[in-house]
Amino acid sequence: MEHALILSTLPKTWIFDLDGTLVKHNGYKIDGKDTLLNGVKEYLDGLPQEDKVVILTARTEEYREQTMHFLLSRNVRFDQVLFNMPMGERILVNDRKPSGLDMAIAFNLERDHFVLPPIMREQ
Repeated sequence: MEHALILSTLPKTWIFDLDGTLVKHNGYKIDGKDTLLNGVKEYLDGLPQEDKVVILTARTEEYREQTMHFLLSRNVRFDQVLFNMPMGERILVNDRKPSGLDMAIAFNLERDHFVLPPIMREQ
């Protein structure tokens, strides 16, 4: 992705899938442990403190303790992790502000390749 992501100065909610987006897809099953993808920690750490980070995963409750330990022990920034999410599409629906500002943005990343555009704030 070549172009910067130009965002308003409003606080944001970031919603990330876990497997294949932030960590190696099914690494916790295949390798017996999770592996954080390159650039994930730096990107999350670079988000403004007033922004919220929500992680979604289809992992079941049996993996909650292991997953939370991994994220916390690596100081991965998040505000909430939601388990038992369906494996199908994740659909974000939001309104458009009267100013014309679109309130929903989505990216589909290649599995196990965390590449997002750099963030620029509107002035």
